[in-house]
Amino acid sequence: MTKTQSKKADKTRIGLYPGTFDPITLGHMDIIQRAAKLVDVLVIGVAKNSGKGPLFDTKARAKMVEHEIAHLKKHGLKIEVRPFDNLLLHFAQEVGAKVIIRGLRAVSDFEYEFQMAGMNYRMNNEIETTFLMATDRYQFISSRFVKEIARLDGDVSSFASPNVVKQLKRRFSQESGRRLVKPEVRD
Repeated sequence: MTKTQSKKADKTRIGLYPGTFDPITLGHMDIIQRAAKLVDVLVIGVAKNSGKGPLFDTKARAKMVEHEIAHLKKHGLKIEVRPFDNLLLHFAQEVGAKVIIRGLRAVSDFEYEFQMAGMNYRMNNEIETTFLMATDRYQFISSRFVKEIARLDGDVSSFASPNVVKQLKRRFSQESGRRLVKPEVRD
């Protein structure tokens, strides 16, 4: 590597957009597309986050995110998807990120995100946190609501891509099939 290449590599702006993405929604995609314009490389960190009791395992969520961003990569955006199961700041250091990108839907998101950004900065003031407000079209979308609507056989096609909708339907049909097989217990 020449000195010029080395200096250029050192100046590569790497951003990290972490989340559970259970499942990835159109709101997430809005933030991804906008964040990718702000950095040279965007790493989408898919958190294991077993404490949230995700519907899909980490590998399945990472695969869904990969599928959703494939068209962006074809248009020259440098985006990577990487699962992680450690402290966010440790993961940010591991990938060389200098900025953590967080999406905000409403004022209710801000307090939690503000506290987390403050804690992260205190632990490592070399990594900044940037907030992107969800566009008005996506402010109300949350993975939790998408899962709940899909679980109750509602239409989530305006909140998630056709591929994600298909994955949700498949997952919930498997769950309902298992419920039918379970024997009824009576006292």
